[in-house]
Amino acid sequence: MRSIFRGSQALPAVAPLAFMLAFFPALAEAEEATLLDPLVVTATRTARPLSSVGSSLTLITAEDLEERQTTYVADILREVPGVAVIRQGGPGSLTEVRIRGAENNHTLVLIDGIEANNPAGEAFYDFGHLLADDIERIEVLRGPQSVLYGSEAVGGVINIITRHGSGRPRVAGSLEGGSFSTLKTNASLSSSDENYDLLVSATHFQTNGISQIKVPYGQPDKDGYRNTTAFAKLGLNPLDNLRLDLVGRYTDYTLEYDYYNFDLSNPFDARPETRGEQAFGRALASLDLLDGHWQQRLGMALSYFKMTEFNRDLREEAATGKRVKFDYQSDLSFETPTVAQAKHLVTLGLEHEKEYADLEGADVDENFTTRSIFGQYQLDLFDRLSLTAGLRHDFNDQFDDAGTYRLTAAYNLTETGTRLRASYGTAVKNPTMTERYGFGTFLQPNPDLKPEKSRGWEVGVEQDLFDDRLTLGAVYFDRKIRDLIAINESFTALENIDRARSRGVELTARLDILPGLTAGANYTYNDAEDDEKEQLLRRPSHMASANLNYRFLDDRANLNLTVIYNGKTYDSGDTGRVSLASYTLVNVAGSYRLTDNFEIFGRIENALNKNYEEIHNYNTTGRAAYAGMRIRF
Repeated sequence: MRSIFRGSQALPAVAPLAFMLAFFPALAEAEEATLLDPLVVTATRTARPLSSVGSSLTLITAEDLEERQTTYVADILREVPGVAVIRQGGPGSLTEVRIRGAENNHTLVLIDGIEANNPAGEAFYDFGHLLADDIERIEVLRGPQSVLYGSEAVGGVINIITRHGSGRPRVAGSLEGGSFSTLKTNASLSSSDENYDLLVSATHFQTNGISQIKVPYGQPDKDGYRNTTAFAKLGLNPLDNLRLDLVGRYTDYTLEYDYYNFDLSNPFDARPETRGEQAFGRALASLDLLDGHWQQRLGMALSYFKMTEFNRDLREEAATGKRVKFDYQSDLSFETPTVAQAKHLVTLGLEHEKEYADLEGADVDENFTTRSIFGQYQLDLFDRLSLTAGLRHDFNDQFDDAGTYRLTAAYNLTETGTRLRASYGTAVKNPTMTERYGFGTFLQPNPDLKPEKSRGWEVGVEQDLFDDRLTLGAVYFDRKIRDLIAINESFTALENIDRARSRGVELTARLDILPGLTAGANYTYNDAEDDEKEQLLRRPSHMASANLNYRFLDDRANLNLTVIYNGKTYDSGDTGRVSLASYTLVNVAGSYRLTDNFEIFGRIENALNKNYEEIHNYNTTGRAAYAGMRIRF
């Protein structure tokens, strides 16, 4: 895992740094490491070296996912600086992700370029159903990003990119089982040549799970979960300068859960379940002109969500969300080498998006359309200074139009291994359809809600030491939001009445100890408060993680240790605000490749069997062990 500050993971605060400093004597004997500067695409919507990006961005690779044996994408997001993950119970349960203290629907999630936020589900993405199989990379971009991505990108963007087919036709499969009667299988087919690339993959996951609720609110029944996900990815090269990409993804799941008693403000055991479907598709045409200096992309994306509630097999109600989006992007690059060795890249984008929400329980069937235009200018000077400036305007048919902007800078002092970065930007979050119409008898509709508005900035530094074997980084961020949507004093409707502020520090470190042995750590302090100076719910002020990975026996064997610390948080309870204690989780994973085509693996999650809460009165899994095998041919 690499971030703009190339940190990975950790124990509270100073412990990880002390751990790594203990290995400094080994640096003199270690072979010289070569750190490649990877390309990332999320920060500018164009391919850029990570070191030239002015915003905080963490890159998670397929290797990171494999080393940790990640089942759910949300699990590895816990190791990203500034990111808080909250799961409501066991596997498959509602899983929220918040970036730098923002709301869960202030994070835009992209899967292969498709917006995955659910228009019928508070406009946030539930990570409870996203399995980590066949993912090539995840880019987590922090800070206001509405200029390039529109609404939802107030806290940041999580961009998930699956792998392409490559090489001769190959078939791969895996089988895994373990605690809670868990079984997971995966199969994939991959192939490519100069004219095409193809990947087809399917995964099935099932578990008996755990009881979502805690005693004494009911008997500890098991709330099971089943998930089947299939996707296909096809790329065609009909001409040397023309590429066509098609991707489709479908998930079918069933989640057993426990009702929440609003009168008593606590959950209780029942036998309900949610049966859900998610479907995503995208077609993209990419054309290169002027020897690659003018790139044009035209795309269309579809998103579909349906959740149907059942109680003892009797259908109760359903919620359906849809999104149709057309987008065009033009990137024109040129150089003026006689003027400061300057390189220029001008981006222009157009988008047309229509969202639908059909909520049976609230008698809502609504849609709204947004048309957008955005532009961005990137300037590189003397191969060390990178500047960007961007503007956007959204035209909405239901509420006020909105304009946003963003400025970033990155400066590389290659002689000293120092990198400086800064960014400032604004963002908007449009009211969701459930906020405007969808609370039925609980709250009165308020179609006059205005978009929430945010502005934020950050400054950071990254320093390489000991021939680039040690990298330290620090960033300070500050974000304010106004017109925040909240319940009014009479508890009758939602209004634009709140303000909030989030500011803090992210510290990261990465150390190449010996060939094959690497360590990483990060720590986040996040002061997220409302306008009454109270800590926002479900936002820990302190988060940290550490990771130690060892590859040995000619890379045939791998051992991984991950430690995650989550500080004290607050949640709502039957007596008002309640405090949830901090916790530390330890995960251990190992694998061994017996042959070039056959590998065995196993892991222990929550190895210390920590008892903790992420949401008040909801259970979390204790110690769990899993083992499996993987075959490729």
